[in-house]
Amino acid sequence: MTELLPPIAMLGVGSMGGAILQGLVQHGAERVVVTNRTAEKAAAIQLEGVESIALADEPEGNARAVEGARLVVLGVKPVGIVDLARQISPHLADDAVVVSIAAGTTTASIEAALPASVSVVRAMPNTPSTVGLGVTGVAGGSRASEADVALVARVFEAVGEVIVLDESQIDALSTISGSGPAYVFLLIEELTKTAERMGFTPEQAATMVQGTFRGATELLAADGSEPAELRRRVTSPKGTTEQAIGVLQQAALGEVFDRATAAALARAQELAGG
Repeated sequence: MTELLPPIAMLGVGSMGGAILQGLVQHGAERVVVTNRTAEKAAAIQLEGVESIALADEPEGNARAVEGARLVVLGVKPVGIVDLARQISPHLADDAVVVSIAAGTTTASIEAALPASVSVVRAMPNTPSTVGLGVTGVAGGSRASEADVALVARVFEAVGEVIVLDESQIDALSTISGSGPAYVFLLIEELTKTAERMGFTPEQAATMVQGTFRGATELLAADGSEPAELRRRVTSPKGTTEQAIGVLQQAALGEVFDRATAAALARAQELAGG
């Protein structure tokens, strides 16, 4: 039997937090309390075993939510993370682990707002977490033990795969798995437009392109071969696919992705620097 997760508080539950919450409910936790600013958002959370607090009705709701919680997930926007940490600081359990899912906010800046006994772990999930197929990077701060990091990893395994890494790598991870779904959607968008220019209806184009992307990734997962090997199997010598691949390779896609991720990383570092 899977071990229950300890009591958890989630402060601010947007779409990403909602995905995590769904996963937690499915995997079981001793107690889950969540907060949102408005009564409307709080009322929208109707999950068994979850207490949902509207801060508009209970201004001290964050303090009540974190009392007795072993794990506290901060789901507000990056600009409000440190202030929220400072607000809940007096109410945290001595052994609490505070988890930030905000981009560009370092564990050190959050640690400075919390008691010395409270550890901080940073997590970077991506949007496919909303369908249980996420990839999340998890990095512990200076006070986080291996057990703390492992606990946070267990939480995010509820919505997909987890990579444990040093915090120095988490911004780089965000340029791959965090921003990566947008790269894939862009490729789908552009290939769909090409199909339409070839005379297919938008519906036909969407079926062809989206089905092909989904089928290719499912095949990659099921087969176990390297992507290059699967590409080779589709690319018959002197065939049509070989001609298309040649054009794509002339576009130096590797260099394009290098430049794209470098631009994303530079922006992440700007955000981290304030």
